[in-house]
Amino acid sequence: MERNGTQGSMMSAKAVQKSDLTPKQEKAIQALLAHPTMDEAAQAAGIGRTTIFRWLQQKEFQTAYTQARRESVKHAIARLQNRASEAVEVLAEVMNDQTNTPSARVGAAKAVIEYSIKAVEVEDLAQRVEELEGLINMQPSK
Repeated sequence: MERNGTQGSMMSAKAVQKSDLTPKQEKAIQALLAHPTMDEAAQAAGIGRTTIFRWLQQKEFQTAYTQARRESVKHAIARLQNRASEAVEVLAEVMNDQTNTPSARVGAAKAVIEYSIKAVEVEDLAQRVEELEGLINMQPSK
């Protein structure tokens, strides 16, 4: 069975771009976001699987589906970011708790170091991209 690329979603129907999609197409997008397989999504939307495949070949439907998936991922990332402080606290507790096994403490310490390095790398890349975009925007138009 094919997977839809997202597992469940808290997306509202308003998040799907309304453009010229039919109500059935909008319902299909919501079903694709909410169900793990095409078959389940088609059944939930009350349409055939081949109809979904046909719609996925249409540019407008693809665009709306892609936008809805991006919004779903943004929502999931925001939820993860809200819990990041708690995760760091757990790692710190495991790392500092003398009653934990040495391997648990080392694993937590290693995770803290690895994630710290990765965060710095991401920040550095973001800054470099921003600088490059600034240089590109300063270039005269042709």
